[in-house]
Amino acid sequence: MVLLLAVACGVAVGNIYFPQAVSPLVASGLDVSGDTAALVVTAAQFGYALGIFFLVPLGDRVPHRTLIATLFALSGAGLLAASAAPALPPLLGASVLVGVTTVVAPVVAPMAAGLVPAERRGAVTGTLLSGSIGGMLLSRAFGGALGEWLGWRAPYLVTAVVALLIGAVLARSLPRTVPTSSQRYPALLAESLRLLRTEPLLRLSCFYQATAFAAFQALWTGVALFLTSGTYGLGASAVGALAMVNAGTMLATPFAGRQIDRRGPDAVNAVCLVAVVASAGVLALGGLGGVAGLVGLALGTLLLDVAMQSGMVANQVRIFALSGEARSRLNTAYMTCAFIGGAAGSSLGALAYATLGWAGVCGWVAVLGVVSAPVAVRRGWVRTGPRGGPGRPGRQGHCAD
Repeated sequence: MVLLLAVACGVAVGNIYFPQAVSPLVASGLDVSGDTAALVVTAAQFGYALGIFFLVPLGDRVPHRTLIATLFALSGAGLLAASAAPALPPLLGASVLVGVTTVVAPVVAPMAAGLVPAERRGAVTGTLLSGSIGGMLLSRAFGGALGEWLGWRAPYLVTAVVALLIGAVLARSLPRTVPTSSQRYPALLAESLRLLRTEPLLRLSCFYQATAFAAFQALWTGVALFLTSGTYGLGASAVGALAMVNAGTMLATPFAGRQIDRRGPDAVNAVCLVAVVASAGVLALGGLGGVAGLVGLALGTLLLDVAMQSGMVANQVRIFALSGEARSRLNTAYMTCAFIGGAAGSSLGALAYATLGWAGVCGWVAVLGVVSAPVAVRRGWVRTGPRGGPGRPGRQGHCAD
């Protein structure tokens, strides 16, 4: 079941990442500029943030089987609409719809956390995140290659069919779960905001992930434009090929999960956010062009990807330990903040590339890492006392926070 859920996460997450590889094709196909076409990526990310806030809390109120199957059906319909969009505005609207309804991964993670013992949450969360990472990587490679072969509409059409099929499989195979809350829908939404206000460790996790994910999204929005520019002159499939270099992240996140189970999330977060800063320097080598530049891009994207995804596992383990009855609502607050950060990072990454080129994107990644890394290092290596691992909810840090 964990494997099936990991595949479902990958299929869902891929729906908001393959547009990064096809945005240059959208630009030529709809006769708009590259930075304007990049709004398709921002729209999907913004829609995802909306879906997390408005739909993920239902994981505490609606049986998971019903909710997840419905989300896949709606995202499939949105992808079909995107494939038929005649101009950019309808495509942007369809992209928002896809983002809103493809929030399966943040529904699955709290469900899985409630089905396993506390001492296994890091490992299981890492496995599920590996599935999501696989979806990110494969969707970019698939979208870029298929888009160059058959046009930008083809990836939307194929992913629509896949979403509808996996939704049908999950409708028959998911275990039955009992909702943990009987609150009405408005109360569920208000509870996510209340938790964000009252839980310092939740706010800390949101801060870490919003900055790391903004750096990640800025990179992938900018690198699609950079690889297809005059410096390299490559096609959209090159973006997907670069993404495949990051397959090592699928191995890193289960390892990070085990380290979190042993050492607690603070130590892992410290390493991850320092790595975000370091990745900016490696990525800057991409400006050299040629083989040396491509090696720099490959190593830099791998380092940033591992750092962001491993930090995601650490942050989710931290917040899931705060309450066994409100995990979906905690994840709602956390993921909403993360994807608002991602949408802002994507938009500002495109702006940085348009104004300062690749150096601007690398500088933006560095700034985002510098904002959060000192806080993480202080908590991870200077702060003393019992560790706040999944078996011990970590409330020792409330007074300090």
